[in-house]
Amino acid sequence: MDNVMIERLWRSLKYECLYLQEFDSIKALKTSLHNWFQFYNEARPHSTFNGRTPDHVYNEGRLGQLKLAA
Repeated sequence: MDNVMIERLWRSLKYECLYLQEFDSIKALKTSLHNWFQFYNEARPHSTFNGRTPDHVYNEGRLGQLKLAA
């Protein structure tokens, strides 16, 4: 199951970021990758998470763990 999820991530990265632009330098590529991963984790809704972002789901889990520890 893990392989399916990572393959989906790489597919999204290629089709939403890499295939859409040309990069003049490694720095431009790194900047674009950084921006895309930030968008992917913080702003892009995911159907797997019922329209929530990975950051939202992760932070919900952390809050639940903190409440259990208290």
